Amino acid sequence: MSTRALTEAASSGAAPLSLCSREPHVPAHRLVAEMVPPPRFDSVRFDTYLPDPNQPSQTEAVKVLSAFAEGLGGAHASGSGRRRWFARKPAAPSGPRGVYLDGGYGVGKTHLLASLWHATPAEPALKAFGTFVELTNLVGALGFQQTVKTLSGHRLLCIDEFELDDPGDTVLVSSLLARLVESGVALAATSNTLPGKLGEGRFAAADFLREIQGLSAHFRPLRIDGEDYRHRGLPEAPAPYSDQVVTETAYATPGASLDDFPHLLEHLARVHPSRYGALTDDLTAVCLTDVRPVPDQSTALRLVVLADRLYDREIPVLASGLPFDRLFSDEMLNGGYRKKYFRAISRLTALARDAKGLVGQ
Repeated sequence: MSTRALTEAASSGAAPLSLCSREPHVPAHRLVAEMVPPPRFDSVRFDTYLPDPNQPSQTEAVKVLSAFAEGLGGAHASGSGRRRWFARKPAAPSGPRGVYLDGGYGVGKTHLLASLWHATPAEPALKAFGTFVELTNLVGALGFQQTVKTLSGHRLLCIDEFELDDPGDTVLVSSLLARLVESGVALAATSNTLPGKLGEGRFAAADFLREIQGLSAHFRPLRIDGEDYRHRGLPEAPAPYSDQVVTETAYATPGASLDDFPHLLEHLARVHPSRYGALTDDLTAVCLTDVRPVPDQSTALRLVVLADRLYDREIPVLASGLPFDRLFSDEMLNGGYRKKYFRAISRLTALARDAKGLVGQ
């Protein structure tokens, strides 16, 4: 698209959308209703997971999780699919009431977690699936007691990207999971670190580490080895485009957004992370100009959440400026949140590959 055509498109009202103009308000009931696997994982199942023949732990994980799903034929530890008014409170399970998928980036942990959700014999209203951040946001929206009441009737709670970034969230989630386990809810979670190691390199407080150990008792750790599948047999991430190419592509792509990266980072500070999913509603692509290093840790963590929501929804990202592997400083990549930052880089890189086909359409 030429500069003249670009000007004509803008004057005709065909301008792309802008994330910076959106300030969504998400009611609490939507937060609960949306606790299902993201669209990217709608169709995944255990038989669509392709284990690496060189990584036997992947094949073993499928077997263990399939058996775990089959064992959840009853809604609660009592074995009863329905609660009765005068029924005894179900006894706490004698062993771990959950599985914990531990492994590196891109080995298919979320694929397996979503497959478990799909395979569990219960209607969707009795199964919940969300990221750790989404779970804490749910507690913030509903309150602790209401969250316990809402989730305690579930057969399964799946928690993706289980990462404890501050002692407050640790105590909150530890208390929540303990209450849910007492109610007979089965748990499944993914992370890049074993439960007993989550606190290392972040906080040295004894109370924090004690809470971590308490949480680990709820899970049977299941190690999944392997290299990042997003990098196996795939081309290198495309280099950033020019501002002009990004802008022209945004105008030529119905449903695309176009934003200046520094301005978007400022806008994210004004929108609660629980609303980032709604922020991306109905988008077909995200176009960003002037991508540059993230200035501070708080901004970086907000960007991580946005990257997760974009990846979940398979929204391509076309950008100018610096490549995504230069978003975070060496200090950030070597710090306590490094796993989150590497995950964000991996996911944004995958979305940048997806956006390559938009150029020149």
